Amino acid sequence: MKSILYCITIVAITVAAGCAANHSKPIIDPDSVDMELYQYDLAECEQIAEQVEQKAGSGAVGGALVGGLIGAIVGDGDSVKRSAGVGGVLGGAKGAGATERERSQVVKNCLRNRGYTILN
Repeated sequence: MKSILYCITIVAITVAAGCAANHSKPIIDPDSVDMELYQYDLAECEQIAEQVEQKAGSGAVGGALVGGLIGAIVGDGDSVKRSAGVGGVLGGAKGAGATERERSQVVKNCLRNRGYTILN
């Protein structure tokens, strides 16, 4: 049981790192674009995107609850604690990934509204 929880923890950490690195910059069609103005607009749009609420906390709570339930079904009190911890990490990673995707979408929408052609 410990080796399974250890493997799940490693996977959760890997997923969390992948989600954090997944923030993709918009790719624009540079044809007829003043790149200095684009950099200014991009910075403004990224600042607007910072208003997106963090979802990692709610994901972590949900994941901890699910993990705790799984631990209660599978084993003893220690299993509940470990499973809740693993579930919290997985849920937090999922929430962080959702936050980054939403921020990226806000930046792209903002740039589109300012007249840029977004390719990704």
